[in-house]
Amino acid sequence: MTTMIRASSGTAAQPVAFRGDKFLPETTRFTPAAHEQYESENEVRPPSPEAARRIIGESAVLREVLRQVTIVAPMDSTVLILGETGTGKELIADAIHRQSSRRNKSLVKVNCAAMPGGLLESELFGHERGAFTGAITRKAGRFELAHQGTLFLDEIGDIPLELQPKLLRVLQEQEFERVGGTVTTRVDTRIVVATSRDLPAMVHDRQFRSDLFYRLNVFPIRVPALWERLEDIPLLVQHFVAQFSRRMNKRIDMIPIEVMKTLAAQSWPGNVRELQNLIERAVILSAGNALTLPLYELPTVYPVAPVTSQRLSAPAHTLKEIEREHILLALRDADWVVGGPTGAAGRLGLKRTTLAAKMLKLGIHRPMRRYEPEPLRQFYDAKVMSRST
Repeated sequence: MTTMIRASSGTAAQPVAFRGDKFLPETTRFTPAAHEQYESENEVRPPSPEAARRIIGESAVLREVLRQVTIVAPMDSTVLILGETGTGKELIADAIHRQSSRRNKSLVKVNCAAMPGGLLESELFGHERGAFTGAITRKAGRFELAHQGTLFLDEIGDIPLELQPKLLRVLQEQEFERVGGTVTTRVDTRIVVATSRDLPAMVHDRQFRSDLFYRLNVFPIRVPALWERLEDIPLLVQHFVAQFSRRMNKRIDMIPIEVMKTLAAQSWPGNVRELQNLIERAVILSAGNALTLPLYELPTVYPVAPVTSQRLSAPAHTLKEIEREHILLALRDADWVVGGPTGAAGRLGLKRTTLAAKMLKLGIHRPMRRYEPEPLRQFYDAKVMSRST
C-alpha cells in the first residue's frame, strides 16, 4: 500500500511506502542527508480557507465515501451516516449539504445526545407560549429553521423512545405540531442523521423503533475509522500542523520521519479527533521549527494490536487487563450484543449501563460493520413463531 506526502512548494510529491508499522521511502534510504532533503521538500504551508473545509485524505475507502456523497447529495433522500466517534461524520453531512440543491439555504445542526428528551422535543419542533413553565414566547424549532434547507441530527441513536414516533411522522409527512400547540406546521426539510451506535442492535434490544430505523436507513454511508485508512495520516498530520501553527503564530515547517512512523503505528481509538488533539499538543510543545511528539506525556496513545484468539489467551499482567479481556470474550461470545437476555451484560451478571461504562473506561469499542438485515429478520421470525405457538 503506497501513499504520498504532498509537497506544498509546488514540486512533485515524494513517494513513501507504508507497510504495517513501517513508513519508508521507496526511492532512497533515509541517510541524514536524504532525511534533510525529504523534510525540506515537504515543508508545511498554511491551508487556504477552502482547503480547511475539505475532507483530508486520498485512501480508497475515503474516496468511496466521497463517491457516495457525490451520488446522494443532489437528491433529497434521507442519509444515515454511520461511524465511530471522531471519524468526521459532521464533515460528511456538511459535504452533502454543500453539494446539494439546498446549499444556499441553512444547514441546521442538532446533537440529540446533548439535551434531555423534554428539551429536545422543544428544540426540534418548537413550542407555543405557555406550553410549559418558562415558555414566555413562542419559539420556532429546528425543523422550521431548516425549512428549504438541511437538518443534521447527530447521535440519532440517543433520541428518547417517546420522541421517536413524532420524528417518524415528520420524516414521512413533513408536518408536525409545536409543543403545546394544535396548528399543524408543514416544512420542506432534507434530513441527514448520524450515529456512532449500532442501530440494528438497538432495534433488536427494543431501544430504537424499527419503523424509524427503516425510514432513516434510505442511503447509509459508513465513515471508516482512522485505523482503516492509515495511509491518510501523513496528509492529516500536515494539515493539522499547518492549521495549529498558523493559529498559534508558530513556524513549524518540518515533520521528522520518526514522528510520522510513530503516528502511523497507533490504533487511534479516538480516530481523527484524537489525532487532531495530539497534533495540537505537539505544536504547543514544539520549541523549534520541527514537530516534537512528547510520547512520554501521552498515555492515551496505544500501539496497534488487533484482538485475536491468541492475544486473548495470553496471560494478563494487571487486574485491569484481566477485566478487559474477560469483557472482550463475553462480547465476542454474544456477537457484540450488550443488552438483552443473551447479551454480554447478562453473561457477566452486570447491568447494561454498568457494562457500557466499563467498556468506555477500558477503551473497548464495537467494530463497525455494514448493516446486515438477517439478524433482524431472525428476530422478528422468532417473534412470529412464538405467537403462532
